[in-house]
Amino acid sequence: MPEGKPSGGRGARFAGAMDPAAAALNASIHFDRRLLRDDVRGSQAHARMLAAAGLITADDAEAIVTGLSRVAEEIETGKHPLDAALEDIHMNVETRLIQMVGEPGRRLHTARSRNDQVATDLRLYARRAALELVSAIDRARVALCRRARQHAHTIMPGYTHLQRAQVVTLGHHLLAYAEMLDRDRGRLVDAERRAAASPLGSGALAGTSLPIDRAATAADLGFAGPTHNSLDAVSDRDFAAEIAFACALLAVHLSRLGEELVLWSTTEFGFVRLGEGYCSGSSLMPQKRNPDIAELLRGKPGRAIGDVVALLTISKGLALAYNKDLQETQEPLYDAIDTARAALAVLPGLVDTLEFDVARLRAAAGDAALGATDLAEELVRAGMPFRSAHEVVGKLVRRADPRRRREARAPDARGARRRAKRRCPAADRRARACGRRARAGASRGRAARARLRALTSARARCPRRPRAPRAPRLTWVRRCLRSFRS
Repeated sequence: MPEGKPSGGRGARFAGAMDPAAAALNASIHFDRRLLRDDVRGSQAHARMLAAAGLITADDAEAIVTGLSRVAEEIETGKHPLDAALEDIHMNVETRLIQMVGEPGRRLHTARSRNDQVATDLRLYARRAALELVSAIDRARVALCRRARQHAHTIMPGYTHLQRAQVVTLGHHLLAYAEMLDRDRGRLVDAERRAAASPLGSGALAGTSLPIDRAATAADLGFAGPTHNSLDAVSDRDFAAEIAFACALLAVHLSRLGEELVLWSTTEFGFVRLGEGYCSGSSLMPQKRNPDIAELLRGKPGRAIGDVVALLTISKGLALAYNKDLQETQEPLYDAIDTARAALAVLPGLVDTLEFDVARLRAAAGDAALGATDLAEELVRAGMPFRSAHEVVGKLVRRADPRRRREARAPDARGARRRAKRRCPAADRRARACGRRARAGASRGRAARARLRALTSARARCPRRPRAPRAPRLTWVRRCLRSFRS
């Protein structure tokens, strides 16, 4: 082993330094540096608790708390460079603290291991990030609801199997994505709530014999309380997997919107034109207006899903308690959060600048075949059994000239046509037919308007967090459910 000064967490146990290649593999400072503020905050709470428990003096605690704030400022401004030889952000902070305040800094790690320290810092970061994503989701939902209200009466074809199916409104279509984001929001709130248990004080794996107050540090850091099992606390990364999954599913939902924008903006569809700020050109073809941002929204889930798979695979089969493998859970979590954050940041502007071709949408909705289901339901209103009505309308569609489907003539179905004629909406009255579907969850009517009001007037905001993140209230969820069921 190469001779040198012991570094990182190795201490005096080793006579020499770690092999350079091994040290490079072992170091995590290049990605865990983002935990700086969380590490400082956790250490300050720990120092205050040690003083309250009589394990260090009040003067030492004050020196530590003040010194940590200075260390954080130095590192953030670049005045003090991080040292990869110290392995991670935790040892960099502690080493600089000792250099700055001396002996009190050596007392900070009393009754604490890097195992519970890292677990605490990571939970603090994950909780804050989850609530930031909740706020970003709310902004995206506002943009979708605003455009949905503008196009509450704009009719368009609805699709199944990417084939025209029934007439819906553009507003109803946009609200489908608001509903997806609503569920994404709930998953993040739920994951943040489950992460609100403090591992600090669990030690390396078996706690400590010193008289610490874990409930005090948990309250100081904004946790609901301390964890209940030290072995589980230092090795648990469930919260990371849950948040990463919520980010991946969010990305999947946004990819569906991205795909539809890509399709709708083609010449073949012509339903929408993306704002110039969200398109790119071609290095060769001057006429191109490429929907790159929508395509990236479509592609991001591949990355986020990979993060979830990585987290689950790393955690699979690990014996209790802490293992160095768990260091590898940080980067997938960070990447999943960054991916979701980037996608949500672009969404409000993208949605606000969409230019819908209302005339083209309405013309596409004028396809007579889209009224087939409405015709069948009119026959049901006239007393015909639904299966019989389904067969009659199916014959009309099959025997109609495909080049003249808007007229939909069928000689042997004249009787059925006469029975339905007064009630059946004509092709140029698709909006009226769409408006009849006023049941809960349908495209028009009182239920749709109530849902839009619930998604906008009662939208939730992240709470202000003077010291620590707290889960937002869920009153708005109950309001939405009541309006949906009414």
